[in-house]
Amino acid sequence: MESEILSEVQKQGSTKLPSNKSILVLGDNATGKTTLIAKLQGVEDPKKGSGLEYAYIDVKDEYRDDMTRLGVWVLDGDPGHTNLLRYALNETNYAHTLIILTVSMTTPWSWLEQMNHWIKILDDHVKSLKLTAEEREEAQKHLVTRWQSYCEVSDDLDPGSPMKRSAIVRNNSIDEDDLLPLTESAFTMNLGLDIVVVVTKTDYMTTLEKNFDYKEEHFDFIQQWIRRFCLEQGASLFYTSVKEDKNCDLLYKYLTHRIYGLPFQTPALVVEKDAVSIPAGWDNLKKISILYENMQSFKPENYYTDVITQPPFRKPVSRETEVIAEDEQVFLAKQMQMLQETQGQMRSESPLRSQQGKASPRTPVTAGSQSSPKKIDGKLNTSTPSGEGVLANFFNSLLHKKSGSPQAGSPRPTNGIDGAVPAAMTPERMAASRTDAAAELDRLSRSVKKEMDFTQSDC
Repeated sequence: MESEILSEVQKQGSTKLPSNKSILVLGDNATGKTTLIAKLQGVEDPKKGSGLEYAYIDVKDEYRDDMTRLGVWVLDGDPGHTNLLRYALNETNYAHTLIILTVSMTTPWSWLEQMNHWIKILDDHVKSLKLTAEEREEAQKHLVTRWQSYCEVSDDLDPGSPMKRSAIVRNNSIDEDDLLPLTESAFTMNLGLDIVVVVTKTDYMTTLEKNFDYKEEHFDFIQQWIRRFCLEQGASLFYTSVKEDKNCDLLYKYLTHRIYGLPFQTPALVVEKDAVSIPAGWDNLKKISILYENMQSFKPENYYTDVITQPPFRKPVSRETEVIAEDEQVFLAKQMQMLQETQGQMRSESPLRSQQGKASPRTPVTAGSQSSPKKIDGKLNTSTPSGEGVLANFFNSLLHKKSGSPQAGSPRPTNGIDGAVPAAMTPERMAASRTDAAAELDRLSRSVKKEMDFTQSDC
C-alpha cells in the first residue's frame, strides 16, 4: 500500500502543467468579458478590442513549482463575428477548451434571450466540427462522470499536497458502478464542453432595488432560473463583481481546478445574493427549491420575462452645452434696430413713396428728353417752370386715353403706378374730366406762349 502511494506521488510530481489548454469567452457586448479576463490576469487597465481577441493567464502550481500559460479567446458580442469561432474552437482543441458564458446583472431581463442565443451558436458550431462519433461521446461521458463524482473536499489534508492529489485522482477515476445517479434534469443538453456561467456586475443589484423596485424575491427568482439553466447544461455558476472584487479570485482558482486539476476546496456559496458560486455537480432541483419559499408575488414556473420584465426605455441623459443669456437691454436694442430696418424697408417699397423722385411707368423720363404715348408740343418739357411740363404730359395722356367703360368680363385696367384698380368712370365723369383737362391744357399753352413772346421781345 505504501509503495503504491509513493509511486503515485512520484508520478504526480513529475507531471507538468499542459500548455495546450484554453478558455473561450462568449457573451453579449457590455457584459464585462474583457474586464473580467483582465481581472483574472491581474491587469489594471484593460484594452477593449474587436472581433476575436486573444490573451493569456499565467497559471502557477506552487507545490510543483511549475508554470504555464492559459490561452484565452474573447469573442465580440456582435453576431457578425460568430464566423470567427473556428479559430478559437476547432477539432484540435475541442477536448482542451473550457467555455465561459457571461451575462450582466445590469440587464437581467435579457438573460433568457442571451443564454439561448449563445447556446444555440455554440451547439451549431460544435455540430459543424469534423469530430468522430467516438470523440463526441467520450467528451460528453467525461463531463457526466465528473458531475457524478463531485464531492466537497474535506480539510483533513492539505489540498495541494501530493497525497491529497492522489486521493482526488482516485476519486475522479472511480468505477462507473460506484458513481451516484445523475441528477434529475441535469445534462438535458450535453455539448461535451465544460461550461462556466459567470454573472458579472453583481454590484448593480443595489441600483435595481433603488431604481427598479426589485425585491429579494426577484433576485431569488433570477437565481433559481439561472441555476436550473446551468443544471440542464451541466455548467458551473459564479456571481462576480470586478468593481467590488467579489468571487474573482475564487473563479480563478476554480478555472485552474477544472482545467489543470489544481486543488479547490471551497464549498458552494448560495447565502449572499451577489456572491453565489456553485461548482458543477453540487446543485440539484431540491436545493434550488429552497428559493421558492420566499416567492409570494409569483411562482417559479412563471415564464422568465413575465416576471423579470424590461423597464421602459430611458433616453440617456446627455449634457447640453451651457447657454449664457444675453443682457436684456442689449437684446431689446437689437430687436428695436431690426424693427426699424424692417419698417424702413417697407416704407421705401411703398407704391406712393416709390412715385417720388421718378416718373410714372406710363410716362418715363430720361435725361434731356420726354416721351409720351402721343407726342405733344415739343416746347413743353421738364424745364417748364413749376413742373408744368409734367402736368401737361399727365393731362395729355388723359385726353388720348380710350373712351368708354370696360366691357363686362374684361379685366379692370390699372393705373400703372401701384396696380390698384381706378374707380369706375361713367360717361358723364369722363366728359367732365376731358373738359377740365382741355381747359387746363389751354391755360398752360397760353402761359407758355406768353412766356415765349416775352422772351423774344427781350431779345
